[in-house]
Amino acid sequence: MSSLNDYIKFTLDIEDKNIIFSDYSNENINGKIYKIYLAKLIQPHCPYCRSTNLKHNGHFVSNVRFITADASKPVTIRLRKQRVLCNDCLKRSMAQSNLVNKGCYISNTSKRKILSALTEDRSMTSIAREHNVSVNTVQRVLQSCSSKFYDDFDHLPEHLAFDEFKGVGKKLHFICLDGDTHKVVQILRTRFKPDILRYFYKFTPKARAMVKTVTMDLNCYYPLVARELFPNAQIVIDRFHMVQMLTRSFNIFRVQIMKQFNKRSREYKLLKSPWKLYLMKYGKLNKTTPYYDWHFKDSLTQEHVVLDGLDCDQTLENTYWVMQDFMTAIQDNDEKKVIHLLHSKQSVGKQMHQTLLTFKRNYSGVLNGITSTYSNGCLEGVNRKIKQIERTAYGYRNFKHLLIRIRLEENIIKEKESNSYFLAA
Repeated sequence: MSSLNDYIKFTLDIEDKNIIFSDYSNENINGKIYKIYLAKLIQPHCPYCRSTNLKHNGHFVSNVRFITADASKPVTIRLRKQRVLCNDCLKRSMAQSNLVNKGCYISNTSKRKILSALTEDRSMTSIAREHNVSVNTVQRVLQSCSSKFYDDFDHLPEHLAFDEFKGVGKKLHFICLDGDTHKVVQILRTRFKPDILRYFYKFTPKARAMVKTVTMDLNCYYPLVARELFPNAQIVIDRFHMVQMLTRSFNIFRVQIMKQFNKRSREYKLLKSPWKLYLMKYGKLNKTTPYYDWHFKDSLTQEHVVLDGLDCDQTLENTYWVMQDFMTAIQDNDEKKVIHLLHSKQSVGKQMHQTLLTFKRNYSGVLNGITSTYSNGCLEGVNRKIKQIERTAYGYRNFKHLLIRIRLEENIIKEKESNSYFLAA
């Protein structure tokens, strides 16, 4: 008996000395084969007075779900928990073990394995199927981690990044990142100004004064929020969003000019099919090797195509070179050139004019973005990861579940913490 007990404990990796295994078998339950281990959980002493003068008072049989290497053959420990009556304090108790929490039928080992699976990009349904539990059990394990995520309102990172992403119910949620470590500081249910202010005002003035830079896109109220909350912080406009606005403005104006020509004309074809060439940096265009283009029935280089297209309209040409000069200045961190372009009097398209006015309204933030080493690139990467999390789960209806899942896949809960969490529960 002792050798069988030791063998089963070694196989299942159970170290509780109060659990004694007696046998194991395979049982057919509702058409599915279960591996059943028979065990007894003894009570060595009274939990109230620590007395060993106990009287046996029956058993309580609990079928505990345990981990298994083969999902098609679930493992169940049929645990007979000993009930005792203390002869000294006259109190009744039932044997308990760190194998499973009181009143629960899912072993802590299974919960830890489920928690480990939740850190991977997998759906809750597949995790539940693998561990022979319900989806609700997986959700309860997920919710049990919420207490691990708390805010230290006495500390804020020196460099923050602001953005939003589409989440529950196709609504936009606010996300804030540490610009150095790329760790999520907080995710708010909405991206509205009052909610952002309400959250950050919970931090002490000293913590908010420690923030040096806030990187953001050209959202109209983010600069106002940053100036109100962080008195010593510099506003940094993300370079990617500046280039995005420039190329989008040029592209809209290109389409407007293109539609002025007949669809069969050479000018229309020059502005229509090679649209990607106009958005490339001019220095990367092929200027030496011509290729035959069936649209024009001619062999042209990429540079030739672009220049011929720009000859269709002078304002379009001015808009193109403003866009190219601005992108070159951003790449070279040329602050003086950006200042010159913002004060230029060239005739450009309406959309490009509006973009330049937007840059002027955020003048200091744009110049800081040109010279700063910080950007929202890390934040865009996190947003991409969040989209993948939502896609794997076919969307989330519960914002709290989405928030915890993002944190888990960020590996905020370390392996050691997850191993000891359920034991202390």
